[in-house]
Amino acid sequence: MSIRVLLVDDHPVVRHGVRRMLEAEADIAVVGEADSGEEALCQLYFTHPDIVVMDIKMPGMGGIEAIRRIKAQHPRTSVIVFTLFSDQHLAAAIEAGASGYLVKDAGGEELVQAIRRVHQGQSVLQDTLSRGLFDEFAAMARGDGSCRNRLTPREMQMLRLVATGATNREIGGQLFLSETTVKRDISHIFEKLEVRDRAEAVSESYRRGLL
Repeated sequence: MSIRVLLVDDHPVVRHGVRRMLEAEADIAVVGEADSGEEALCQLYFTHPDIVVMDIKMPGMGGIEAIRRIKAQHPRTSVIVFTLFSDQHLAAAIEAGASGYLVKDAGGEELVQAIRRVHQGQSVLQDTLSRGLFDEFAAMARGDGSCRNRLTPREMQMLRLVATGATNREIGGQLFLSETTVKRDISHIFEKLEVRDRAEAVSESYRRGLL
């Protein structure tokens, strides 16, 4: 049986190129294409892919929210992020449920192998991104000895943006989240760090070695 793949990217030229490359493989079948997160969710009901190859930045629903909804509605479908961004959205994609993360300068063979490995139940991370992911979780581990108070990858992203002075709206724009979600998650960060406001959060984060 071929591995059924759905391509999600708002650039038709990219989709066409990836489709031609994948269809040259005997064990891979491209069963559909979508140009947005909304269209991807619609396509899932008709194409039943094993794997979705997903861009991050698209008009309308972005890739991160689309991954969350795909995993909620179709938990057996795996998602590989295929994006221009190196590690900017890595933690958020993994937290949302992605099984792989590749940047678009990866070779065609690297994407093909990623699809095969994810289909076998493995997780795939491009070699050039491994150090960034390691540092992300190392920072989390340094923050607090208890799992209860440990910051998630998305909370670490928010914390770094808070440290730059970004507003809730700006943070939401960067992470494809609503302002309400950002406000809620930042409150959770304050609770975990045992602080009352942003200034204290940044100060405490430097003290703990998170930033």
